[in-house]
Amino acid sequence: MGSMFGAVLFMGVSYSTAVQPIVAIERTVFYRERSAGMYSAFPYAFGQVVVEQPYILVQSVIYCIIVYSMIGFEWTTTKFLWYIFFTYFTLLYYTYYGMLAVSLTPNDTIAAIVSSFFYGMWNLFSGFVVPKKALPIWWSWYYWICPVSWTLYGLLVSQYGNDNNLLDTKQTVAEFLNSYFGYKYDFLGVVAIVVVFFAILFAFLFGFAIKFVNFQNR
Repeated sequence: MGSMFGAVLFMGVSYSTAVQPIVAIERTVFYRERSAGMYSAFPYAFGQVVVEQPYILVQSVIYCIIVYSMIGFEWTTTKFLWYIFFTYFTLLYYTYYGMLAVSLTPNDTIAAIVSSFFYGMWNLFSGFVVPKKALPIWWSWYYWICPVSWTLYGLLVSQYGNDNNLLDTKQTVAEFLNSYFGYKYDFLGVVAIVVVFFAILFAFLFGFAIKFVNFQNR
């Protein structure tokens, strides 16, 4: 789980951070062209969103092939595809979040400052530093709206959620995941939908922010 958490955190943040200066520069061009009547906000946002997908997919596949074999996960088609699925959509929502942060702030410097706060919150409530069952009840709501918590849920359960090998505690791996983390294999389909939802949500919010939030200096 530590390797999964480290990969999600560092790769996700690097993707989000790398896209912000590019979006900030292109947004300036967009402001100019929209004033000239050449661009419309939603087609521009759609293009920005779609262009990220192919290379993130290629990078996700290459990363997963290397890391999956090095960690020593079980080589089954289903588990490997689940690993690619969660990796791909996690990097997507991190990228789209970085784009959203730029669209809601005057420049990429402020976007990076704002984003760092949410990176910290996502880190804290991901379920790795503090498991869900150990969170104070009044903070449990943030666990459910934290996208990284769903990613870790999906990555861990897809690999070990049906593992019936016995641990020293006399529990199976699957029972331990349920008792310690609160992870259930039967919930995997819902987790997958939620991870996709976060990517779509950030992409749509980026489009609406580009349309209705204007930091153009005249």
